[in-house]
Amino acid sequence: MIVAMHEAANEDQIQHVIDQLVHLGFGVHRSTGALQTVLGGVGVPPDFDAREVEMLPGVQRVHRITSLYKLAGRSFRPEGTVVKFSNGVEIGGKKIVVMAGPCSVESREQLFTISELIARAGARILRGGAFKPRSSPYSFQGMGLEGLKLLREAGDRFNLLVISEVMEISQIEVMLPYVDILQVGARNMQNFNLLRELGKVRIPVLLKRGIAATIEELLCSAEYLLAGGNYELILCERGIRTFETHTRNTMDISAIPVIHKLSHLPMTADPSHGTGLRDKVAPMALASAAAGADAMLIEVHHQPDKALSDGAQSLYPDQFATLMDQLRMLAPAVGREIA
Repeated sequence: MIVAMHEAANEDQIQHVIDQLVHLGFGVHRSTGALQTVLGGVGVPPDFDAREVEMLPGVQRVHRITSLYKLAGRSFRPEGTVVKFSNGVEIGGKKIVVMAGPCSVESREQLFTISELIARAGARILRGGAFKPRSSPYSFQGMGLEGLKLLREAGDRFNLLVISEVMEISQIEVMLPYVDILQVGARNMQNFNLLRELGKVRIPVLLKRGIAATIEELLCSAEYLLAGGNYELILCERGIRTFETHTRNTMDISAIPVIHKLSHLPMTADPSHGTGLRDKVAPMALASAAAGADAMLIEVHHQPDKALSDGAQSLYPDQFATLMDQLRMLAPAVGREIA
């Protein structure tokens, strides 16, 4: 259930409504926007009469929400969520934020070389895997804690935020001192125990769509984090598995405007995993920007032919720089800028 308060509602009235909702058996989540406060009530009692709340002082209207994702829905935060960082970067605002870096942290030399190049080209966030979920148990699994330390050091050196993937609950505490964003990969989109724990932390989380997940399933997974109280959530379209074999996945660009209509959460596009082919990354990145993506997640490697993972979908630094120039030209046409 969504309770929209009047713009003129004071704090005492808002708190009184919250107290009444709790008394009725709801879990309450508050969203304070520029114009009004919206209260999300989770767990509607079976005999609940909406008029009990609608008549309270300060209440403008009450909506019964029948969808499975009540807090992830657009009505909970109509103006949209903007995830803000201490260095001024914002995801979900007017500027498109570019996250770039290697699929895996392989060495200090590799990471610092790439970090300097992407920072020079205009990236604001360094991506890199320290723990790598791989389809084969014999593939490179990442450097672990040492990789995290290198990511933090490179991020600080080149003024980049850091995002890296968390694979299991035990890694959360280990990663918190080193990253600015925790990434949940496609394989873990429905790892609900992990999502519950991430709902308890107060650090932004980027949640990727599963390879066979519907948009509703993605938003239901997002609900786990929001229900836990972590509203600093970013969604990501990274391609889904279809019958097509010419690309690694099928990049569902239509998911970007669809989710923007259904949800208040920012949307990221990952054209690297979405296509799996280096020459398709730039076209899909540009198309995603035109479709309304708030951020990009792009793999870059200075020696992709020697990369320990995903070399075929990693851009060369000069290709990345060219893509950044193209994004700067495209963004104003859709009312955006590049951060």
